[in-house]
Amino acid sequence: MERTARTAVHRRRGIWPLVAALLWTLAVRGPDAWAAPSLFGTSETPHADLQPFPKWTGSLERYFRDQKALEGACADLSSPACKFSFWFETIEGLRGKPEMAQLNAVNRILNKYRYVVDPVNWGVKDYWAIPQEFFKKYGDCEDYAISKYLTLRALGWPPERLRIVILRDMNLKVMHAILAVEMGGDFKILDNQISLVVDSKRIHHYSPVFSVSETGWWRHKAAGAAGGAVTKVRRVKVIKRVKVIRRVN
Repeated sequence: MERTARTAVHRRRGIWPLVAALLWTLAVRGPDAWAAPSLFGTSETPHADLQPFPKWTGSLERYFRDQKALEGACADLSSPACKFSFWFETIEGLRGKPEMAQLNAVNRILNKYRYVVDPVNWGVKDYWAIPQEFFKKYGDCEDYAISKYLTLRALGWPPERLRIVILRDMNLKVMHAILAVEMGGDFKILDNQISLVVDSKRIHHYSPVFSVSETGWWRHKAAGAAGGAVTKVRRVKVIKRVKVIRRVN
């Protein structure tokens, strides 16, 4: 009995460093310590309500409203009624191929279209075009991103893996938009300014402001920008918890 009691005590003493390490990780990194990597290393605040983004929701409404009629007209890709046969042919040609092959092809094909700013193209400061509009009149950065997003959706990619990202290009000192695709614990970036699909970790001059999908949106802040004081408080609390664990064991 005495040996069993000693063994139990040693086991309890042996486990407290693991508990302490766990608490320290949570104190330093917060509750998202084991979450998937955030976009460009920022801290993210998710939101479900898309009401603040009428241009985005409006483009989705136009796309899904017109898509059924478009698919019907293009049931026969050789029909004169099918105005976007090349797009449907592209989608069917990529269907079933490896994910990276799809991303590379979509990025390469859509980046061939000419860049035209919204005031020249649409007579307004900012307009979010859908693929049917983009193929007719070209577009600017968010129009490339939207067309890539919806092309991947047509290929079966779930919206949970796709984001339109509005960011600051710190090199050019301008606002910019890209498509970010979650893959393997990181994000692949499809950008009209970059010919290749690259990992987000390789890009250091982008500072995201917000990102959107069909399922919600995320506010981005530089990691640690507002978390220093909170982290300090967490560290104080965890030190107290570790002391309690030591006394008990």
